[in-house]
Amino acid sequence: MSGLARVATISVHTSPLEQPGTGDAGGMNVYIVEVAKRMAERGVEVDVFTRHTSRALPPVVELVPGVSVRHVAAGPFEDLDKSELPGHMCAFTSELLRIEAARDPGHYDIIHSHYWLSGQAGWAARQRWGVPLVHSMHTLAKVKNTSLATGDTPEPLGRVLGEQQVVDCADRLVANTAEEARELASLYDADPGQVATVAPGADLSRFTPQDGARRRLGLPENAVVLLFVGRIQPLKAPDVLIRAAARMLEDDPGLRDRLVVAVVGGPSGSGRSRPEELRSLAARLCVLDVVRFEPPCPQDELADWYRAADVTVIPSHSESFGLVAVESQACGTPVVAASVGGLRIAVRDGRSGVLIDGHDPADYARVLHGLIGTPGRLRAMSDAAVRHAGGFGWDATADRLLEVYAEAVEARTMAVSA
Repeated sequence: MSGLARVATISVHTSPLEQPGTGDAGGMNVYIVEVAKRMAERGVEVDVFTRHTSRALPPVVELVPGVSVRHVAAGPFEDLDKSELPGHMCAFTSELLRIEAARDPGHYDIIHSHYWLSGQAGWAARQRWGVPLVHSMHTLAKVKNTSLATGDTPEPLGRVLGEQQVVDCADRLVANTAEEARELASLYDADPGQVATVAPGADLSRFTPQDGARRRLGLPENAVVLLFVGRIQPLKAPDVLIRAAARMLEDDPGLRDRLVVAVVGGPSGSGRSRPEELRSLAARLCVLDVVRFEPPCPQDELADWYRAADVTVIPSHSESFGLVAVESQACGTPVVAASVGGLRIAVRDGRSGVLIDGHDPADYARVLHGLIGTPGRLRAMSDAAVRHAGGFGWDATADRLLEVYAEAVEARTMAVSA
């Protein structure tokens, strides 16, 4: 369809083999896996280059036919914080170039790098291989630094400068939303003509409405289930849900016998240094008895958590898109989310969920209590959520990316021949 044969995908700091929901693994991991699978279905081979983090892993792992994960030796065989990775980028880039040098020239048609660290390696590979570089930021330092949670750590100047370098050298930039495209232009002086907006999606064959989820998860059928899915860190603000639950029980003590607040995820980012902080908060607020902490889980089990919930709550301070919101809605569960970034696109305010300005737990408590108190409205939102999520599928994402790749290859070919 696209005329492309092979894509080199670069994901330095997190591997598509890792379980999303803890450490640095999240929506970007899901994005890379799902897009790569669909590219392979369309006859395009994808090699994903990522840092080698375990001696137990072989140099190459076949994810599915046509998609290989290639482990690049750079630094110690252990999990490093992202702040430590810039010191190993020379080693990663050198090894990446060495691996490709063993192949015939022109093995890859295009490079797609994800997150700014990968863009640094992609920048060097673009020059050496003579192929276009397409880059997805996923998050932007300048945006994150304007919406920090209390006590969170600002993104360093080195990242800001690194992002600017990638913007300046990439042939195409991929934004998740029109808002992100505008931010790339206004904050990083990106050429709007070089920015393509490509919405991420959800696996609409896996995330579907289905009965029996509460029984499978051991939840009472009459429970009121509020769900948080994601990495436990200040940016994602799971504390807002815990505080909102405490407020709801203050206002309605009779709810305690039925309320379940499920938190599915593991520590990440600055949350790694305080892994028990959320549990301690729940204890201080006297709601530990209604909070159920669950580790990150495979997607089939995650789909059951969405189905079992009455509402999924996403109080993030910043989200480039919000895959959790789309996955939840695809399962028929409305979303209450912060009105930030891509969540304004992922959630249809007032129809498939409710968007809230700010992060005041009282506002979340009021909205959540109102929804669970009006079952008819919740059912209508559930139906609308499935319809809304139906517009976000990974097939459409992959097809649009292939168009972007083809445009970048054509533009580079014309520039070289001019």
